[in-house]
Amino acid sequence: MERTFIMVKPDGVQRNLVGEIIRRFENKGFKLAGLKLMSVSQELAEKHYDSLKDKAFFPGLVKFICSSPVVAMVWEGDNVVVTSRQMIGATNPHAAAPGTIRGDFGVAVGRNLIHGSDAIETAQREIALWFSEAELVTWETTLNPWLYEL
Repeated sequence: MERTFIMVKPDGVQRNLVGEIIRRFENKGFKLAGLKLMSVSQELAEKHYDSLKDKAFFPGLVKFICSSPVVAMVWEGDNVVVTSRQMIGATNPHAAAPGTIRGDFGVAVGRNLIHGSDAIETAQREIALWFSEAELVTWETTLNPWLYEL
């Protein structure tokens, strides 16, 4: 099974959308492998957004992600990286389709509620950055025969 990193950003936490976001991933049939509410250090934020360090908005992005708690999660499932990105919707909430998280709740591009890994390799890097192996749980759900052809 594939894993992905999902983060409810400070605006999603402040707007009390954590439960709604978790509900959507659970209802899709994905399995939670790690979850924590945390304050993000500047060092972690800069490492996470390293690929954007040359962008003009980088300092503001780092400041924002450190401004309030986030909920960091690891979700597991068949094709979870691509499917999660579809569930999240376009970066700009005005372009995000209705039914997606950003399409339903997003207001502005700089306050787009949620981050999701964009590729398997990115997910592996982000999971290792945000979680130790000891913080991840491997378990079997009794739902598997109802979700997947085994």
